[in-house]
Amino acid sequence: MGNASSMLTQYDIEEVQEHCNYLFSQQEIVSLYERFCQLDRSAKGFISEDEFLSIPEFSLNPLSKRLLRMVDGLNFKDFVSFLSTFSAKASFHQKI
Repeated sequence: MGNASSMLTQYDIEEVQEHCNYLFSQQEIVSLYERFCQLDRSAKGFISEDEFLSIPEFSLNPLSKRLLRMVDGLNFKDFVSFLSTFSAKASFHQKI
């Protein structure tokens, strides 16, 4: 998967949907990819600790240091999978 939203193919979208148990629609995946690309400022294919801390809501969160251990270095597919646990559609088992 590339670093521009135009590089996200239909196959990529479907692969990510499957990876996150179809908790996000195709349009949501595209939106998440655009946000991922904005956060991945150095276009290396993953989001670093500094890039996560550039999100004001994340950096102000009292649990941000703990969360960083879980999210530092996530690629796009893992980023979406991580976010899927916060979906209202996620089952209790998926949230655990």
